[in-house]
Amino acid sequence: MDIRPAEDDERDQIAQTLAQRWGSPIVVSRGVRYDLREHPTLVADEDGDIVGILTYAPAADSAEILSLDALRADRGIGTALLDAVIDVALRNRWRRLWLVTTNDNTKALRFFQRRGWDLVAVHRDAVDAARSAKLEIPEKGNDDIAIRHELELELVLQ
Repeated sequence: MDIRPAEDDERDQIAQTLAQRWGSPIVVSRGVRYDLREHPTLVADEDGDIVGILTYAPAADSAEILSLDALRADRGIGTALLDAVIDVALRNRWRRLWLVTTNDNTKALRFFQRRGWDLVAVHRDAVDAARSAKLEIPEKGNDDIAIRHELELELVLQ
């Protein structure tokens, strides 16, 4: 498996995949609407097939991970993409990476916390505001849990 920046000729395929997985290529985090097609993207490539996608939004001294999708489960794809964006962060001397997920995403909480990420904030009822920016956000998510809160995780870099 090769982790690399997305190429221009892959953008349409990536946008379609993200729209299928996220309901549209738009995500909302902390009240900010992001079009995933407009942000740096890393892909996991296996024999010419894209098997994972990570998008992020760089800032002055940090970056927010906007999406992380392993298209084949239990193969280390998510971990490899996460390691690659950590390498990008270290090269850019960012002091932290952070992300927002929703309260129903227990699998993501487990995934990130097992890799040293800390839960640093719970933004109660933040998803109500996010729904006004992205109508595709369902009322219920994983395990039939009502989607209500945004959970913020971070990895502080040394």
